[in-house]
Amino acid sequence: MLQDLDRTLEELLRRELLPNLSSILPSSSSITISFASPDERFSSEVALPAIGLFLYDVRENLDLRRNVWGAERQTDLSAQNKRPLIRVDCSYLITAWSRDSLDARTEHYLMGEVMKIFLKYRQLPRPILQGVLQDYPQPVRVLALRPSSLNLGDFWQALGGKPKVTLNCTLTVGIPVEEADDTVPIVLEQQVALSNPLPNSRESTRV
Repeated sequence: MLQDLDRTLEELLRRELLPNLSSILPSSSSITISFASPDERFSSEVALPAIGLFLYDVRENLDLRRNVWGAERQTDLSAQNKRPLIRVDCSYLITAWSRDSLDARTEHYLMGEVMKIFLKYRQLPRPILQGVLQDYPQPVRVLALRPSSLNLGDFWQALGGKPKVTLNCTLTVGIPVEEADDTVPIVLEQQVALSNPLPNSRESTRV
């Protein structure tokens, strides 16, 4: 699933970002969209200019958890208990990289364009969804510019890289979970039987 989410983000940026870069990047068709860690080796191992989309956190969204199970009717007149979708937050740290590490103008331009794209959508457009995401019943929610769970100072120090402007974007995916078979028959009719019938309400007296 995560690789399909990566492919979906790449498709989104190629559709929405590349057409807007001709004014500042004449060879914009060669811009790289990378999911590598933005460490000290990034600029030497990834073709620049580039947009970095680093998936740094995956966790269940407990605020959206539902505990009510559903029942799905089967063709054999049985019903299968269905667990509710698990909402999973996938958080990306987005960075921009120019060919010249001192070219802050280009990097800020790229970040601004990327920011506008993620603010434009509250959910990812269904036509761009890749792989299994096409089959998931719920749309993929987009939350950009929300506080990151990262301590950026510690993050950059741990990676050994120089601090850069970052954009945090969290995508929430509703994932169906397959459970062990739990099939029960459907109740089609109801029968009521009285084991102790009431006596005749009309009493008779023998003389």
